[in-house]
Amino acid sequence: MSTNKGEIDNEYLELELLMEGIYRKYGFDFRDYSSVHLKRRLDHRLAISGLKNFTQILHRIIYDEEFFKSILLDLSINVTEMFRDPPFYKEVRKEIVPYLHTYPFVKIWHAGCSAGQEVYSTAILLEEEGLLPRMQIYATDFNEMILDKAKNGIYPVENIKSYTENYQKAGGKASFADYYTAQYESVIIKQRLKDNILFSFHNLVTDGVFGEMNVIFCRNVLIYFNKDLQNKVLRLFCDSLVPGGFLCLGTKETLKFSDVEDYFEIVSPREKIYRKKR
Repeated sequence: MSTNKGEIDNEYLELELLMEGIYRKYGFDFRDYSSVHLKRRLDHRLAISGLKNFTQILHRIIYDEEFFKSILLDLSINVTEMFRDPPFYKEVRKEIVPYLHTYPFVKIWHAGCSAGQEVYSTAILLEEEGLLPRMQIYATDFNEMILDKAKNGIYPVENIKSYTENYQKAGGKASFADYYTAQYESVIIKQRLKDNILFSFHNLVTDGVFGEMNVIFCRNVLIYFNKDLQNKVLRLFCDSLVPGGFLCLGTKETLKFSDVEDYFEIVSPREKIYRKKR
């Protein structure tokens, strides 16, 4: 594990070379993701694929694009649910909705939208507040397979119980059943909630400013990035927000000690809602 060049961990060196290979072969840049996160995700792939180490994964992805697609799914951040962290949505109703009512047209960006549950949660909240018709919601992710799932808005019926409980705790004003239709073992989000959502490819690591947004949601994504990449993405968000616009992060994420901290004021310290200074 150690060499005379300062204790290089062979496994992490292999991981670094694998990320470099993915970037050079396919253009997806995970080089500044947390190495602990990457290793945890790829250890699972090693266990089920019968491969012995990350070097063998690298060799296989170079020659097997289908195998790379499974690796891409492994590295995507897909742990989410509808109305995740219900107190957050209550805070959105209290702090952000009154601001949105003052605008004739509003643009919202869900960055790293995964399979769409949090996007549809926002659409439901906006409909209940009478705002959805004047909203354009942009939902982006780097994984096109996950984006297809998000566009379809089809979820396992066994998830509905927890989604409904979250919705009620989040201050839902109707019956959660009003927002989906049940079909066999799945539920499908109703079309009226999809009409104002545009799902599109965008890579936070490599792509640039995404319009002028009134609100940006990027919850529980930055925790998977190293400090340099966090700063890069936070600068991107700052540049993509109008003055007075809101940035919503995950409960374990913060602007503290970031390059853009001074450009924002704290709206909700517990729910990590920030407002760009005018």
